Amino acid sequence: MSIESHRLISASFVESPNQSARPAEALISLLVIHNISLPPGEFGGDSITQLFCNTLDCSAHPYFRTLEGLRVSAHVLIRRNGDIMQFVPFDRKAWHAGESSFQGVGNCNDFSIGVELEGTDHDPFTDSQYAALTQVTRDLLAAYPGLTEARIVGHSDVAPGRKSDPGPCFDWDRYRHSLRS
Repeated sequence: MSIESHRLISASFVESPNQSARPAEALISLLVIHNISLPPGEFGGDSITQLFCNTLDCSAHPYFRTLEGLRVSAHVLIRRNGDIMQFVPFDRKAWHAGESSFQGVGNCNDFSIGVELEGTDHDPFTDSQYAALTQVTRDLLAAYPGLTEARIVGHSDVAPGRKSDPGPCFDWDRYRHSLRS
């Protein structure tokens, strides 16, 4: 896998309208890891893509009503089987972190890349997801010099008390070790 024109070459690309330009002075310098499943705890299907593209039928499931009018996206989604989808080019701002702060700097969307893992706080992630995340991370570290291993965090780290993902089932030690292997 590699990155060209701010896109992962081997990932499928579905452009989300939920993006904007980064501030001119913004340096890509943070990787934020999330989890998502729609409906909660259910995997597969097109609901995440539909959410990120503003085409989710909010009447299709009771939980979806809570998402009505929400405009969110991530740069990348890694499915349970390791398939990778990209929704926003890396040089653009995806709307993934919301109200957030890292090392005293607010609005993390301005300078971060958001990667969603299909999952929940309470389900282990798959070997395929860890392998894909490791490869994506290596490519991002190579392409964007402002990113370092020390600047890889969970959503819970930039929005404490508001967000809990990627959750206690995400194996940070395994992931960080895989980056060095």
